[in-house]
Amino acid sequence: MWETIKTQWNDIVTVLSLMDSRTDISNFLKDLMTVKELQEFTNRFEVAQMLEERKTYIQIEKQTWMSSTTIARVSKFLSGNNFGYKKALQILKSITDKHHTGHRS
Repeated sequence: MWETIKTQWNDIVTVLSLMDSRTDISNFLKDLMTVKELQEFTNRFEVAQMLEERKTYIQIEKQTWMSSTTIARVSKFLSGNNFGYKKALQILKSITDKHHTGHRS
């Protein structure tokens, strides 16, 4: 399956990386995905955040309504070799830390 979407995926990643504003990125993602897909997308990121906070699967299921299978999949990627979730969470943490300490770049 990956080979059939690889070119389009690379195009999407390139476009996102070259967009100049959060508004442009947000509008593109809203155009690209349905509300249900956006919710699934954001829920998975919330699951990653909760796993990093050492929440249990039961706590995560209750808060997000995500299945234990999805939570396990996110956990697998979070601890895997791709580092996508890890990098995203590090970026979010650095922004949050700067905001809480009053430092701005």
